[in-house]
Amino acid sequence: MSTRERLIESTQDLLWERGYAGTSPKAIQQRSGAGQGSMYHHFGGKSDLALAAMNKTAEQLRAEISGHLDGPGTAIERISAYLHRERDVLRGCRIGRLAQDPGVVESARLRQPLDETFDWLRRRLAEVVSEGQAEGELAADLDPEDTAAAIVAVLQGGYVIARAAGSAEPFGRAVDGALRLLAASAR
Repeated sequence: MSTRERLIESTQDLLWERGYAGTSPKAIQQRSGAGQGSMYHHFGGKSDLALAAMNKTAEQLRAEISGHLDGPGTAIERISAYLHRERDVLRGCRIGRLAQDPGVVESARLRQPLDETFDWLRRRLAEVVSEGQAEGELAADLDPEDTAAAIVAVLQGGYVIARAAGSAEPFGRAVDGALRLLAASAR
């Protein structure tokens, strides 16, 4: 792995663990094993490195999600596969946690990968809901965009409530409830 890649990967981990404000250049250098000169050779500063890390995280997350939503099965089965995918619930969403970070939210530049990822996710979920409607699996009166927004909100809220409770149980209940509501629309 190149020094640049180590810097990005280390920053990805630190952003997930500590957020933007809690991720110092020194911590990045220590985690990556790269010196200050190497860091500033590859990136103009902390925000440039954070942006590269956030873009890579978003790209990885989209690939993971696509694996479930683009896979085989009915619309409900694919959405269920996405909602039940392997994740560290108590660490939270790698993108959603950054949406709560003031240093990220205040910067349009740093917020961009989050906005793009959430927009992409809502669009992709709406497409799957529309596919389910076209197949007669889901009720025609469901609004695909509203349904997609609700699914994303359930996930992000589930992470927050689970972290606050110190237990993955509230997240699981939120996901199961959302799937039951979606399945009820199929009847």
